[in-house]
Amino acid sequence: MKRRTALTLGAAAAASLAAPRLALAQSDVVKIGAVAPKTGPLAGGATVTQWPNVALWANQVNAKGGLMVDGGQKMVEVIEYDDQTNPGETIKAVQRLATQDNADFIIAPYGTGFNIAAAPLFDRYKYPQLAVSAITDQIEDLSSKFNGMFFLLGSTTAFVSGVVDVLKGMQNAGTLTGNKIAMVNVADAFGIELAAAARPLFEAAGFDIVYDTSYPLGTQDLSPVMKAAKAAQPNAFVAWSYPPDTFGLTEQAIIEDLQVEAYYTAVATCFPAFGNRFGAAANGILGAGGSNPDDEKFKAYAAAHMDVTGSAPDGWASATTYASLQILEQSIAAVGLDREGVTEHVKATTFDTVLGDMSFNANNFNERFWTVGQWQDGVYQGVGETGREGAKAVQLKQGWA
Repeated sequence: MKRRTALTLGAAAAASLAAPRLALAQSDVVKIGAVAPKTGPLAGGATVTQWPNVALWANQVNAKGGLMVDGGQKMVEVIEYDDQTNPGETIKAVQRLATQDNADFIIAPYGTGFNIAAAPLFDRYKYPQLAVSAITDQIEDLSSKFNGMFFLLGSTTAFVSGVVDVLKGMQNAGTLTGNKIAMVNVADAFGIELAAAARPLFEAAGFDIVYDTSYPLGTQDLSPVMKAAKAAQPNAFVAWSYPPDTFGLTEQAIIEDLQVEAYYTAVATCFPAFGNRFGAAANGILGAGGSNPDDEKFKAYAAAHMDVTGSAPDGWASATTYASLQILEQSIAAVGLDREGVTEHVKATTFDTVLGDMSFNANNFNERFWTVGQWQDGVYQGVGETGREGAKAVQLKQGWA
């Protein structure tokens, strides 16, 4: 477990912005814990989506004098831990933040399984858990067990339904000329649950899954997976993937010249690095989530992200991560540092965020989110949503040129 404490920043990706820790009395700061991968298979995702937004938010809060607390202002102190993409390390870090570091609040971990693993500790110490990067169909059960666990990014069925709807729409438009799907998934909580939900939904929509396999998290050589997928002669390829395999599968699709009319990979398809790496070949690729890059709030957020962290946000969960911190900030301003009070405020309030209004239903679930995006002319555009504005029409995947 690696630890770094900073007052203003909380992202390894923004190390050049780090400031010396200021000698402030404990009463003058609000301690914010943060645990997510900086090493291991999911580090690439966390260093794009999670850590830079912690840095941006802390920088902006402290630049304006700190969080509003009980009529005054207190600076933010971020205490970071690297969980090494290991849920056991996540649990140890949350325990330490709660009992040794005395964190006032803890930012939810990165990854579905990691959030579920840490949920009992968040609940034990009454921390609100704004679980951005947790996509599951267990929302009703989890929120009933853990009063302060909130879900911002969507459910498993909603995400799969978004993909099914996009493919069915292409089929109805005549751009998807067959019904054969090759489907693969990373073998962890995220990929397994999505694949399990997808099978009956694809079948009900009239699709035939002609290839269906999984691969372990951290798999380096994905060429056998793509060779077998190509041999099945699908019309569409769907991967419930995490960042390393999203890149790896796409590399192999290009090498194997996988000719499909729809190509979908999940997490990291929206990363700027994905578009930069694959260039024109990325055009037409579908991916998890989305955003409206033409929205003025998103433009301002993206500009600030670049200015403070030196990198662009991704086209999906980055803004939602930032929105979760806006929700925390607004709740602290309303009720102070009472964790249970913050939880109840989150339950009852509609928040003004970078994504627009955000609120939660009786199951602590945000019902308005992006489900599918697509690279179009070098820009990642939202094409599927459940209540967000600005979705673009879906385009046909036309080769890898």
